[in-house]
Amino acid sequence: MGSSELLIVLDRGSATPLQQQVCDGIAGLVRSGRLRAGEAVPASRELAAQLGVSRTVILRAYELLTANGLLTARRGSGTRVAERAAGEGAVPGPARTALAPQPPLATDGGDALWQPWEPPPMQQAGAALDFRHGTPALANFPVSRWRQSVHEAYARADVAALGYGPAEGSAALRAEIATLVRQSRALDASPDSILVTSGATQALDILARLLVGPGDVVVIEDPSHTVLRQVFGSTAGTVVPVPVDEEGLRVSDIDAHVRAHGQDPDRVRLIYVTPSHQFPTGFIMSEARRRALLAWAGRRGATVLEDDYHNEFTFAAERLPALAAARHQGTVVYVGSFSKTLFPALRIGYAIVPQRLVRPFLGIKWITDRLTPTVDQEALAHFVATGAYARHVSRMTRLYRERRRSLLDGLYTHFGAEVRISGAAAGLHVLVALTGARGVGEDEIVRRAAALGVRVYPASGYFVREPPAEPTFLMGYAALPGARIAEGTALLATAVREATAVREAAGAGPVSRSRGRR
Repeated sequence: MGSSELLIVLDRGSATPLQQQVCDGIAGLVRSGRLRAGEAVPASRELAAQLGVSRTVILRAYELLTANGLLTARRGSGTRVAERAAGEGAVPGPARTALAPQPPLATDGGDALWQPWEPPPMQQAGAALDFRHGTPALANFPVSRWRQSVHEAYARADVAALGYGPAEGSAALRAEIATLVRQSRALDASPDSILVTSGATQALDILARLLVGPGDVVVIEDPSHTVLRQVFGSTAGTVVPVPVDEEGLRVSDIDAHVRAHGQDPDRVRLIYVTPSHQFPTGFIMSEARRRALLAWAGRRGATVLEDDYHNEFTFAAERLPALAAARHQGTVVYVGSFSKTLFPALRIGYAIVPQRLVRPFLGIKWITDRLTPTVDQEALAHFVATGAYARHVSRMTRLYRERRRSLLDGLYTHFGAEVRISGAAAGLHVLVALTGARGVGEDEIVRRAAALGVRVYPASGYFVREPPAEPTFLMGYAALPGARIAEGTALLATAVREATAVREAAGAGPVSRSRGRR
Protein backbone atom coordinates (compact mmCIF):
# COMPACT_ATOMS: atom_id res chain seq x y z
CA MET A 1 0.00 0.00 0.00
CA GLY A 2 1.07 3.66 -0.27
CA SER A 3 2.72 5.01 2.85
CA SER A 4 1.35 7.87 4.93
CA GLU A 5 3.15 10.20 7.32
CA LEU A 6 5.16 8.45 10.03
CA LEU A 7 4.95 9.52 13.65
CA ILE A 8 8.65 10.19 14.26
CA VAL A 9 9.84 12.86 16.69
CA LEU A 10 13.36 14.26 16.31
CA ASP A 11 15.29 15.85 19.16
CA ARG A 12 17.41 18.52 17.51
CA GLY A 13 19.14 19.25 20.79
CA SER A 14 20.39 15.70 21.15
CA ALA A 15 23.96 14.61 20.48
CA THR A 16 22.57 11.69 18.46
CA PRO A 17 22.84 12.42 14.72
CA LEU A 18 19.56 13.04 12.95
CA GLN A 19 20.03 10.10 10.58
CA GLN A 20 20.48 7.81 13.61
CA GLN A 21 17.32 9.24 15.17
CA VAL A 22 15.43 8.50 11.95
CA CYS A 23 16.80 4.94 11.99
CA ASP A 24 15.76 4.48 15.60
CA GLY A 25 12.34 5.98 14.93
CA ILE A 26 11.57 3.67 12.02
CA ALA A 27 12.92 0.68 13.95
CA GLY A 28 10.66 1.57 16.85
CA LEU A 29 7.65 1.76 14.54
CA VAL A 30 8.48 -1.71 13.21
CA ARG A 31 8.94 -3.16 16.70
CA SER A 32 5.65 -1.68 17.89
CA GLY A 33 3.79 -3.04 14.88
CA ARG A 34 2.84 0.36 13.50
CA LEU A 35 4.93 -0.46 10.43
CA ARG A 36 4.47 -4.00 9.25
CA ALA A 37 6.20 -6.41 6.87
CA GLY A 38 5.77 -5.40 3.23
CA GLU A 39 4.44 -1.92 3.97
CA ALA A 40 6.00 1.02 2.17
CA VAL A 41 7.80 3.84 3.93
CA PRO A 42 7.47 7.40 2.58
CA ALA A 43 9.62 8.49 -0.33
CA SER A 44 12.80 10.18 0.88
CA ARG A 45 11.65 13.62 -0.30
CA GLU A 46 8.31 13.26 1.46
CA LEU A 47 9.77 12.14 4.79
CA ALA A 48 12.43 14.84 4.62
CA ALA A 49 9.73 17.46 4.11
CA GLN A 50 7.63 16.02 6.94
CA LEU A 51 10.52 16.01 9.43
CA GLY A 52 12.10 19.25 8.26
CA VAL A 53 15.50 17.73 7.47
CA SER A 54 17.59 17.42 4.33
CA ARG A 55 16.86 14.59 1.93
CA THR A 56 20.42 13.38 2.49
CA VAL A 57 19.58 12.58 6.13
CA ILE A 58 16.69 10.36 5.03
CA LEU A 59 18.63 8.71 2.21
CA ARG A 60 21.46 7.79 4.59
CA ALA A 61 19.00 6.46 7.17
CA TYR A 62 17.26 4.34 4.53
CA GLU A 63 20.63 3.04 3.32
CA LEU A 64 21.61 2.02 6.86
CA LEU A 65 18.28 0.35 7.49
CA THR A 66 18.45 -1.46 4.15
CA ALA A 67 22.01 -2.61 4.80
CA ASN A 68 20.90 -4.04 8.15
CA GLY A 69 17.92 -5.88 6.66
CA LEU A 70 15.14 -3.78 8.14
CA LEU A 71 14.09 -2.27 4.81
CA THR A 72 14.20 -3.48 1.22
CA ALA A 73 14.45 -1.30 -1.85
CA ARG A 74 13.39 -2.46 -5.29
CA ARG A 75 13.02 -0.43 -8.45
CA GLY A 76 9.36 0.12 -9.20
CA SER A 77 8.06 -0.88 -5.78
CA GLY A 78 9.78 1.66 -3.54
CA THR A 79 11.27 1.10 -0.11
CA ARG A 80 9.39 -1.28 2.17
CA VAL A 81 9.68 -3.04 5.51
CA ALA A 82 11.51 -6.33 5.02
CA GLU A 83 9.43 -9.46 5.48
CA ARG A 84 11.65 -10.81 8.26
CA ALA A 85 12.32 -7.52 10.05
CA ALA A 86 8.91 -7.06 11.61
CA GLY A 87 9.10 -10.41 13.40
CA GLU A 88 12.50 -9.90 14.98
CA GLY A 89 12.77 -8.85 18.56
CA ALA A 90 15.90 -6.76 17.97
CA VAL A 91 17.00 -4.66 15.06
CA PRO A 92 20.64 -5.04 13.95
CA GLY A 93 23.14 -2.33 13.21
CA PRO A 94 22.42 1.34 13.83
CA ALA A 95 18.75 0.72 14.50
CA ARG A 96 19.58 -1.58 17.43
CA THR A 97 19.58 1.29 19.89
CA ALA A 98 16.49 1.03 22.05
CA LEU A 99 14.00 3.64 21.01
CA ALA A 100 13.52 5.94 23.96
CA PRO A 101 9.93 6.52 24.98
CA GLN A 102 8.71 9.45 22.93
CA PRO A 103 6.71 11.86 25.05
CA PRO A 104 3.52 13.04 23.41
CA LEU A 105 4.34 16.46 22.04
CA ALA A 106 1.94 19.18 21.09
CA THR A 107 0.93 19.33 17.46
CA ASP A 108 -1.75 20.08 15.09
CA GLY A 109 -4.68 19.86 15.04
CA GLY A 110 -13.34 20.03 12.67
CA ASP A 111 -15.45 16.93 9.13
CA ALA A 112 -12.54 18.79 8.61
CA LEU A 113 -11.95 16.02 9.91
CA TRP A 114 -15.27 17.73 10.73
CA GLN A 115 -17.06 20.70 9.46
CA PRO A 116 -20.49 19.73 8.19
CA TRP A 117 -21.27 23.23 7.04
CA GLU A 118 -19.27 25.42 4.74
CA PRO A 119 -19.83 29.16 4.22
CA PRO A 120 -21.40 29.74 0.80
CA PRO A 121 -19.09 31.19 -1.88
CA MET A 122 -19.30 34.85 -2.76
CA GLN A 123 -22.08 35.59 -5.20
CA GLN A 124 -20.69 38.79 -6.70
CA ALA A 125 -19.39 38.28 -10.20
CA GLY A 126 -15.63 37.93 -10.34
CA ALA A 127 -15.15 37.96 -6.57
CA ALA A 128 -12.40 35.52 -5.64
CA LEU A 129 -10.86 36.82 -2.41
CA ASP A 130 -12.87 34.54 -0.18
CA PHE A 131 -11.16 33.58 3.09
CA ARG A 132 -13.77 30.96 3.95
CA HIS A 133 -12.55 28.15 6.13
CA GLY A 134 -12.84 24.44 5.51
CA THR A 135 -12.31 24.51 1.75
CA PRO A 136 -9.25 22.64 0.43
CA ALA A 137 -7.31 23.58 -2.70
CA LEU A 138 -9.70 21.77 -5.02
CA ALA A 139 -8.02 23.22 -8.12
CA ASN A 140 -4.92 21.22 -7.17
CA PHE A 141 -6.67 17.89 -6.75
CA PRO A 142 -5.19 15.21 -9.09
CA VAL A 143 -8.40 14.53 -10.99
CA SER A 144 -6.75 12.39 -13.66
CA ARG A 145 -5.14 10.14 -11.04
CA TRP A 146 -8.42 9.84 -9.16
CA ARG A 147 -10.15 8.96 -12.44
CA GLN A 148 -7.79 6.02 -12.80
CA SER A 149 -8.80 4.68 -9.39
CA VAL A 150 -12.48 5.12 -10.21
CA HIS A 151 -11.99 3.33 -13.54
CA GLU A 152 -10.15 0.51 -11.80
CA ALA A 153 -12.91 0.18 -9.19
CA TYR A 154 -15.62 -0.14 -11.81
CA ALA A 155 -13.51 -2.48 -13.92
CA ARG A 156 -13.25 -4.85 -10.96
CA ALA A 157 -16.82 -4.38 -9.73
CA ASP A 158 -18.83 -7.58 -9.56
CA VAL A 159 -22.50 -8.15 -8.78
CA ALA A 160 -21.86 -7.78 -5.04
CA ALA A 161 -20.05 -4.46 -5.49
CA LEU A 162 -22.89 -3.06 -7.57
CA GLY A 163 -25.55 -4.21 -5.10
CA TYR A 164 -26.21 -3.32 -1.49
CA GLY A 165 -22.84 -3.37 0.22
CA PRO A 166 -22.16 -3.98 3.89
CA ALA A 167 -23.25 -1.23 6.26
CA GLU A 168 -19.80 -1.21 7.85
CA GLY A 169 -18.16 -0.36 4.55
CA SER A 170 -15.67 -1.83 2.11
CA ALA A 171 -13.26 -4.31 3.68
CA ALA A 172 -10.46 -3.00 1.47
CA LEU A 173 -11.03 0.61 2.54
CA ARG A 174 -11.29 -0.26 6.22
CA ALA A 175 -7.97 -2.09 5.98
CA GLU A 176 -6.33 0.94 4.35
CA ILE A 177 -7.76 3.27 7.01
CA ALA A 178 -6.39 0.97 9.71
CA THR A 179 -2.91 1.32 8.23
CA LEU A 180 -3.21 5.10 7.79
CA VAL A 181 -4.17 5.76 11.41
CA ARG A 182 -1.64 3.27 12.72
CA GLN A 183 1.25 4.90 10.88
CA SER A 184 0.34 8.58 11.15
CA ARG A 185 -1.71 8.70 14.38
CA ALA A 186 -0.19 5.80 16.38
CA LEU A 187 -3.70 4.35 16.62
CA ASP A 188 -3.68 0.56 16.37
CA ALA A 189 -7.25 -0.26 15.35
CA SER A 190 -8.67 -3.46 13.95
CA PRO A 191 -10.53 -3.03 10.63
CA ASP A 192 -13.50 -4.64 12.41
CA SER A 193 -13.76 -1.56 14.62
CA ILE A 194 -13.65 0.88 11.66
CA LEU A 195 -17.07 1.84 10.30
CA VAL A 196 -17.36 3.83 7.08
CA THR A 197 -19.92 6.64 7.01
CA SER A 198 -21.28 9.20 4.57
CA GLY A 199 -18.96 11.90 5.85
CA ALA A 200 -17.85 12.45 9.42
CA THR A 201 -21.05 14.37 10.16
CA GLN A 202 -23.06 11.17 9.86
CA ALA A 203 -20.70 9.48 12.31
CA LEU A 204 -21.37 12.25 14.85
CA ASP A 205 -25.12 12.01 14.32
CA ILE A 206 -25.15 8.23 14.78
CA LEU A 207 -23.04 8.44 17.93
CA ALA A 208 -25.31 11.11 19.38
CA ARG A 209 -28.37 8.96 18.72
CA LEU A 210 -26.63 5.90 20.13
CA LEU A 211 -25.18 7.32 23.33
CA VAL A 212 -27.45 10.16 24.44
CA GLY A 213 -30.91 9.65 25.89
CA PRO A 214 -33.40 11.68 27.95
CA GLY A 215 -31.75 13.24 30.99
CA ASP A 216 -28.23 12.65 29.66
CA VAL A 217 -25.60 15.36 29.14
CA VAL A 218 -23.32 16.13 26.19
CA VAL A 219 -20.25 18.24 26.92
CA ILE A 220 -18.86 20.26 24.03
CA GLU A 221 -16.04 22.77 23.72
CA ASP A 222 -16.69 26.52 23.95
CA PRO A 223 -16.08 27.91 21.38
CA SER A 224 -17.26 25.31 18.91
CA HIS A 225 -18.98 25.05 15.54
CA THR A 226 -22.57 26.31 15.59
CA VAL A 227 -23.81 23.31 13.60
CA LEU A 228 -22.15 21.01 16.11
CA ARG A 229 -24.41 22.50 18.78
CA GLN A 230 -27.38 21.79 16.52
CA VAL A 231 -26.33 18.16 15.92
CA PHE A 232 -26.10 17.40 19.62
CA GLY A 233 -29.01 19.70 20.42
CA SER A 234 -31.28 17.46 18.35
CA THR A 235 -30.87 14.70 20.96
CA ALA A 236 -33.00 14.30 24.08
CA GLY A 237 -30.02 15.29 26.23
CA THR A 238 -28.69 18.61 27.51
CA VAL A 239 -25.75 20.23 25.71
CA VAL A 240 -23.28 21.89 28.09
CA PRO A 241 -20.48 24.10 26.66
CA VAL A 242 -17.24 24.05 28.67
CA PRO A 243 -14.53 26.65 27.97
CA VAL A 244 -11.18 25.91 26.37
CA ASP A 245 -7.89 27.66 26.93
CA GLU A 246 -4.40 27.30 25.47
CA GLU A 247 -4.21 23.71 26.80
CA GLY A 248 -7.58 22.63 25.43
CA LEU A 249 -10.81 21.72 27.20
CA ARG A 250 -10.77 22.84 30.84
CA VAL A 251 -11.50 19.41 32.28
CA SER A 252 -11.51 20.66 35.86
CA ASP A 253 -14.44 22.97 34.97
CA ILE A 254 -16.73 20.23 33.61
CA ASP A 255 -18.48 19.47 36.91
CA ALA A 256 -19.21 23.12 37.68
CA HIS A 257 -20.62 23.88 34.24
CA VAL A 258 -22.77 20.76 34.20
CA ARG A 259 -24.19 21.62 37.63
CA ALA A 260 -24.76 25.21 36.50
CA HIS A 261 -27.13 23.74 33.89
CA GLY A 262 -28.99 21.92 36.66
CA GLN A 263 -27.55 18.56 35.63
CA ASP A 264 -25.64 15.79 37.40
CA PRO A 265 -22.05 15.22 36.16
CA ASP A 266 -22.70 11.48 36.48
CA ARG A 267 -25.18 11.87 33.58
CA VAL A 268 -22.51 13.03 31.14
CA ARG A 269 -22.57 10.44 28.37
CA LEU A 270 -20.56 12.15 25.64
CA ILE A 271 -17.66 14.63 25.60
CA TYR A 272 -16.83 16.09 22.19
CA VAL A 273 -13.27 17.39 21.70
CA THR A 274 -10.94 18.43 18.89
CA PRO A 275 -7.62 17.83 20.69
CA SER A 276 -5.26 18.06 17.72
CA HIS A 277 -6.46 21.48 16.50
CA GLN A 278 -9.34 22.90 18.52
CA PHE A 279 -12.06 24.43 16.39
CA PRO A 280 -11.96 27.36 15.94
CA THR A 281 -9.08 28.53 18.17
CA GLY A 282 -6.50 26.05 16.90
CA PHE A 283 -5.29 25.34 20.45
CA ILE A 284 -3.67 21.95 20.99
CA MET A 285 -4.73 19.88 23.97
CA SER A 286 -1.78 19.37 26.30
CA GLU A 287 -0.68 15.97 27.52
CA ALA A 288 -1.78 16.84 31.05
CA ARG A 289 -5.29 17.74 29.85
CA ARG A 290 -5.48 14.56 27.78
CA ARG A 291 -4.69 12.45 30.81
CA ALA A 292 -7.17 14.40 32.93
CA LEU A 293 -9.92 14.03 30.31
CA LEU A 294 -9.47 10.27 29.99
CA ALA A 295 -9.41 9.90 33.77
CA TRP A 296 -12.57 12.01 34.16
CA ALA A 297 -14.41 10.04 31.45
CA GLY A 298 -13.30 6.76 32.98
CA ARG A 299 -14.61 7.71 36.42
CA ARG A 300 -17.96 8.92 35.10
CA GLY A 301 -18.52 6.25 32.47
CA ALA A 302 -18.60 8.84 29.68
CA THR A 303 -17.47 8.40 26.07
CA VAL A 304 -14.97 10.85 24.58
CA LEU A 305 -15.64 11.66 20.93
CA GLU A 306 -12.34 12.68 19.31
CA ASP A 307 -12.79 14.65 16.09
CA ASP A 308 -9.29 14.52 14.61
CA TYR A 309 -9.94 17.03 11.87
CA HIS A 310 -7.12 18.44 9.74
CA ASN A 311 -4.65 16.08 11.38
CA GLU A 312 -2.94 15.45 8.03
CA PHE A 313 -1.83 19.06 7.69
CA THR A 314 0.59 20.15 10.40
CA PHE A 315 3.35 22.75 10.24
CA ALA A 316 4.90 22.14 13.65
CA ALA A 317 8.08 20.10 13.98
CA GLU A 318 6.45 17.66 16.38
CA ARG A 319 3.17 15.80 16.45
CA LEU A 320 1.05 14.19 19.14
CA PRO A 321 -0.52 10.79 18.60
CA ALA A 322 -4.29 10.66 18.47
CA LEU A 323 -6.05 10.81 21.83
CA ALA A 324 -7.57 7.43 20.97
CA ALA A 325 -4.05 5.96 20.77
CA ALA A 326 -3.72 6.26 24.55
CA ARG A 327 -4.88 3.53 26.92
CA HIS A 328 -8.49 4.41 27.55
CA GLN A 329 -10.42 1.19 28.29
CA GLY A 330 -12.75 1.72 25.35
CA THR A 331 -13.88 5.22 26.33
CA VAL A 332 -12.72 7.04 23.15
CA VAL A 333 -14.41 7.08 19.75
CA TYR A 334 -12.28 8.45 16.91
CA VAL A 335 -13.91 10.21 13.94
CA GLY A 336 -12.29 11.29 10.69
CA SER A 337 -13.04 11.92 7.02
CA PHE A 338 -11.44 12.46 3.63
CA SER A 339 -13.40 15.65 2.92
CA LYS A 340 -10.49 18.04 3.34
CA THR A 341 -7.61 15.82 2.28
CA LEU A 342 -9.38 14.94 -1.00
CA PHE A 343 -12.64 16.73 -1.77
CA PRO A 344 -15.89 17.35 0.17
CA ALA A 345 -18.17 15.83 -2.49
CA LEU A 346 -16.61 12.42 -1.86
CA ARG A 347 -18.63 12.19 1.38
CA ILE A 348 -16.62 9.40 2.94
CA GLY A 349 -15.86 9.51 6.64
CA TYR A 350 -15.32 6.91 9.31
CA ALA A 351 -15.59 6.16 13.00
CA ILE A 352 -13.29 3.91 15.02
CA VAL A 353 -15.37 2.59 17.90
CA PRO A 354 -14.96 0.14 20.80
CA GLN A 355 -16.27 -3.34 20.00
CA ARG A 356 -19.24 -2.87 22.33
CA LEU A 357 -20.55 -0.09 20.04
CA VAL A 358 -20.02 -1.75 16.65
CA ARG A 359 -23.34 -3.58 16.35
CA PRO A 360 -25.58 -0.80 17.74
CA PHE A 361 -23.75 1.75 15.55
CA LEU A 362 -24.41 -0.36 12.46
CA GLY A 363 -28.02 -0.82 13.50
CA ILE A 364 -28.60 2.92 13.38
CA LYS A 365 -26.65 3.34 10.14
CA TRP A 366 -28.73 0.59 8.53
CA ILE A 367 -31.99 2.46 9.13
CA THR A 368 -30.62 5.90 8.17
CA ASP A 369 -28.91 5.33 4.81
CA ARG A 370 -28.08 1.60 4.85
CA LEU A 371 -24.68 1.98 3.15
CA THR A 372 -22.09 4.40 1.86
CA PRO A 373 -21.65 4.04 -1.96
CA THR A 374 -19.54 0.90 -2.34
CA VAL A 375 -17.69 1.58 -5.61
CA ASP A 376 -16.56 4.99 -4.37
CA GLN A 377 -15.07 3.26 -1.35
CA GLU A 378 -13.26 0.78 -3.57
CA ALA A 379 -11.88 3.66 -5.66
CA LEU A 380 -10.64 5.37 -2.49
CA ALA A 381 -9.05 2.14 -1.26
CA HIS A 382 -7.20 1.84 -4.59
CA PHE A 383 -6.14 5.51 -4.42
CA VAL A 384 -4.63 4.93 -0.97
CA ALA A 385 -3.09 1.54 -1.74
CA THR A 386 -1.22 2.79 -4.82
CA GLY A 387 0.42 5.62 -2.88
CA ALA A 388 -1.52 8.36 -4.68
CA TYR A 389 -3.12 9.49 -1.42
CA ALA A 390 0.19 9.85 0.42
CA ARG A 391 1.71 11.77 -2.49
CA HIS A 392 -1.29 14.09 -2.66
CA VAL A 393 -1.21 14.83 1.08
CA SER A 394 2.53 15.52 0.86
CA ARG A 395 2.04 17.96 -2.03
CA MET A 396 -0.85 19.68 -0.31
CA THR A 397 1.09 20.05 2.94
CA ARG A 398 3.84 21.90 1.06
CA LEU A 399 1.29 24.07 -0.74
CA TYR A 400 -0.65 24.90 2.43
CA ARG A 401 2.57 25.73 4.26
CA GLU A 402 3.35 28.32 1.59
CA ARG A 403 -0.16 29.77 1.66
CA ARG A 404 -0.17 29.85 5.45
CA ARG A 405 3.08 31.80 5.36
CA SER A 406 1.57 34.25 2.88
CA LEU A 407 -1.39 34.86 5.18
CA LEU A 408 0.70 35.33 8.31
CA ASP A 409 3.13 37.62 6.49
CA GLY A 410 0.25 39.69 5.10
CA LEU A 411 -1.48 40.04 8.45
CA TYR A 412 1.67 41.03 10.33
CA THR A 413 2.73 43.38 7.54
CA HIS A 414 -0.54 45.31 7.56
CA PHE A 415 -1.56 45.03 11.23
CA GLY A 416 1.79 44.66 12.99
CA ALA A 417 1.43 44.35 16.74
CA GLU A 418 -2.31 44.98 16.50
CA VAL A 419 -3.21 41.44 15.48
CA ARG A 420 -3.27 38.22 17.50
CA ILE A 421 -3.26 34.91 15.63
CA SER A 422 -3.91 31.41 16.96
CA GLY A 423 -4.10 28.03 15.27
CA ALA A 424 -1.20 28.55 12.88
CA ALA A 425 0.51 25.27 13.79
CA ALA A 426 -1.83 23.14 11.72
CA GLY A 427 -5.05 22.92 9.76
CA LEU A 428 -6.43 25.09 6.97
CA HIS A 429 -7.44 28.21 8.89
CA VAL A 430 -6.29 30.58 11.62
CA LEU A 431 -8.21 32.63 14.17
CA VAL A 432 -7.40 36.32 13.76
CA ALA A 433 -8.15 38.88 16.50
CA LEU A 434 -7.75 42.52 15.43
CA THR A 435 -6.62 43.87 18.78
CA GLY A 436 -6.11 47.37 17.41
CA ALA A 437 -9.76 47.65 16.33
CA ARG A 438 -11.47 46.95 19.64
CA GLY A 439 -14.85 48.66 19.65
CA VAL A 440 -15.37 48.26 15.91
CA GLY A 441 -18.13 45.83 15.05
CA GLU A 442 -17.31 42.65 13.17
CA ASP A 443 -20.29 43.19 10.89
CA GLU A 444 -19.03 46.63 9.90
CA ILE A 445 -15.64 45.21 8.93
CA VAL A 446 -17.33 42.38 7.02
CA ARG A 447 -19.49 44.88 5.11
CA ARG A 448 -16.61 47.15 4.19
CA ALA A 449 -14.36 44.25 3.23
CA ALA A 450 -17.10 42.83 0.99
CA ALA A 451 -17.38 46.18 -0.76
CA LEU A 452 -13.69 45.84 -1.61
CA GLY A 453 -14.18 42.29 -2.90
CA VAL A 454 -12.98 40.43 0.20
CA ARG A 455 -15.02 38.01 2.25
CA VAL A 456 -14.14 37.27 5.88
CA TYR A 457 -16.09 35.41 8.57
CA PRO A 458 -16.78 36.67 12.10
CA ALA A 459 -15.85 34.26 14.88
CA SER A 460 -17.98 35.61 17.73
CA GLY A 461 -20.87 33.29 16.85
CA TYR A 462 -18.77 30.26 17.76
CA PHE A 463 -18.48 31.41 21.39
CA VAL A 464 -21.31 30.68 23.81
CA ARG A 465 -20.22 32.40 27.01
CA GLU A 466 -17.42 34.88 26.40
CA PRO A 467 -17.17 36.21 22.84
CA PRO A 468 -13.92 37.96 21.92
CA ALA A 469 -13.45 41.52 23.14
CA GLU A 470 -12.10 42.59 19.75
CA PRO A 471 -13.21 41.88 16.16
CA THR A 472 -12.17 38.30 15.48
CA PHE A 473 -12.36 36.34 12.25
CA LEU A 474 -11.88 32.77 11.10
CA MET A 475 -9.67 33.01 8.01
CA GLY A 476 -9.10 30.07 5.71
CA TYR A 477 -6.22 30.16 3.27
CA ALA A 478 -6.12 26.77 1.56
CA ALA A 479 -8.08 27.71 -1.57
CA LEU A 480 -6.30 31.02 -2.31
CA PRO A 481 -2.97 31.40 -4.13
CA GLY A 482 -0.30 33.34 -2.25
CA ALA A 483 -0.57 36.46 -4.41
CA ARG A 484 -4.33 36.63 -3.85
CA ILE A 485 -3.84 36.15 -0.11
CA ALA A 486 -1.44 39.10 -0.06
CA GLU A 487 -3.94 41.21 -1.98
CA GLY A 488 -6.76 40.15 0.32
CA THR A 489 -4.93 41.02 3.55
CA ALA A 490 -4.07 44.47 2.15
CA LEU A 491 -7.72 45.12 1.28
CA LEU A 492 -8.83 43.83 4.68
CA ALA A 493 -6.49 46.32 6.34
CA THR A 494 -8.09 49.07 4.24
CA ALA A 495 -11.55 47.99 5.35
CA VAL A 496 -10.49 48.00 9.01
CA ARG A 497 -8.97 51.48 8.69
CA GLU A 498 -12.20 52.75 7.10
CA ALA A 499 -14.37 51.20 9.82
CA THR A 500 -12.11 52.57 12.55
CA ALA A 501 -12.08 56.07 11.07
CA VAL A 502 -15.88 56.14 10.77
CA ARG A 503 -16.29 55.06 14.38
CA GLU A 504 -13.89 57.70 15.65
CA ALA A 505 -15.48 60.39 13.47
CA ALA A 506 -18.87 59.51 14.91
CA GLY A 507 -17.64 60.61 18.34
CA ALA A 508 -17.05 57.21 19.83
CA GLY A 509 -13.53 58.17 20.74
CA PRO A 510 -10.31 56.60 19.55
CA VAL A 511 -10.28 52.86 19.15
CA SER A 512 -8.36 51.21 21.97
CA ARG A 513 -4.91 50.02 20.95
CA SER A 514 -3.19 46.86 22.06
CA ARG A 515 0.18 47.06 23.78
CA GLY A 516 1.84 44.60 21.47
CA ARG A 517 1.64 41.25 19.76
CA ARG A 518 0.83 38.26 21.95
